[in-house]
Amino acid sequence: MDDLNENAEQGFVIDEVNSVIKESIENVVGSSQYETVKIDMWMNSIIEQCIENLTKLDKPYKYVATAVIMQKTGAGLQTSSSCYWDSTTDGKLLNQ
Repeated sequence: MDDLNENAEQGFVIDEVNSVIKESIENVVGSSQYETVKIDMWMNSIIEQCIENLTKLDKPYKYVATAVIMQKTGAGLQTSSSCYWDSTTDGKLLNQ
């Protein structure tokens, strides 16, 4: 039980999570050009790798991963989400 409390006191480490996310994106997409037929596979693979590698960090957190891939055509994109958490121990990260 002490290990759980010790990990919780460390808080959400953004740099650590950001590294996992960037690595997952690079592993899946790399320098590939946008291909509509590959988008579903890319998004699923990125999300699976993110959750798998975040879980390996062995932190006492729940993870939610969302992926949006769009082609740069000048068209707009609107998204919305809502979360409820304890800002002293939980965190969020937006990676673009």
